[in-house]
Amino acid sequence: MFESIFLGILQGITEFLPISSSAHIRIAGEFFSKAHDPGARFTAITQIGTELAVLIFFRKDIKEIIVAWVRHVVLRKQGTSEERSHARMGTLIIIGSVPIVILGYLGQDFITKDLRSLWLIASVMIIFGLILGWADKFGKTTRSLDDLNARHGILYGLAQSMALLPGVSRSGATIAMGRFLGYSREAALRYSFLLALPAVFGSGLFELKKALGDATTSNVFSLSETLLATVIAFVVGYAVIAWLIKYVMTKSFMPFIIYRITVGTIVLALLAAGTINP
Repeated sequence: MFESIFLGILQGITEFLPISSSAHIRIAGEFFSKAHDPGARFTAITQIGTELAVLIFFRKDIKEIIVAWVRHVVLRKQGTSEERSHARMGTLIIIGSVPIVILGYLGQDFITKDLRSLWLIASVMIIFGLILGWADKFGKTTRSLDDLNARHGILYGLAQSMALLPGVSRSGATIAMGRFLGYSREAALRYSFLLALPAVFGSGLFELKKALGDATTSNVFSLSETLLATVIAFVVGYAVIAWLIKYVMTKSFMPFIIYRITVGTIVLALLAAGTINP
């Protein structure tokens, strides 16, 4: 129970920061979990909690997008220019979700079993930390979400699909792509939040369905313990969203980049010394 509470807090803190929640859950599991790896299923289900936080925090935006998309795309009503903009955002979220849905479904066994090595995760933490740093430093800030188009939506989606690899970070990959494409930090972050909703809810509910059928969520945590971690992740995640949006308006991502490189280096050193098991 203590482990599930701790991992729920960790999930809530790291899900939206560009530092990879799946990597942190895996690394923390090596030190706190009796089975070393809490498992991809535990991670996917607890992410439902953090995405519920997104759903509630951006409820007004999400409602406007859904209503406008139905009116414009399904009912074929013109609407105002603002409604057309909301409808276009809904379409772009759908387009951007396609890559991760296809790759996640086709590669689910490989992802859950073969991509959990700490050697790989630590290396990815460092590499994508450097990529994010380069994108944030040299990326232009000339575009807002009104400039999103289908090509950018697909590129964002491809970036998000890279988060199937633990250590990349869903928000980190999409923010880096946004900065490469010239979007402001706030615009890249907001689209990252919205784009994650279909993929994370789909993955989490899929794993939850399997967990209910198996009566366990992994070899480590019971269903009740995982649900407790999910609730805690929701509460903590909501607070992190509010803080992060204010932070990116005036600050760069450099502290997160330094943190990623530091953690990755420490884990590699521990692995090389034989202190922890890969």
